[in-house]
Amino acid sequence: MTPAQIALAWLLAQKPWIVPIPGTTKLHRLEENVGAAAVMLSDADLRAIADVLARVVVQGDRYPAHLQARVGR
Repeated sequence: MTPAQIALAWLLAQKPWIVPIPGTTKLHRLEENVGAAAVMLSDADLRAIADVLARVVVQGDRYPAHLQARVGR
């Protein structure tokens, strides 16, 4: 499996209502993306991914200040 398939399989494993919408202009990438639906990540795989993600430090604002001011309006 490819890194893209693992990423898509991880998203699919999060919640049944999460539907990733990857974009591509290449047929072979579309086929690769569709193949992610057949990737079954084990509980151990999901825990390992969660452990790595927990160590990622998110920095910076989500939006520039002028757009953040519009959030929740």
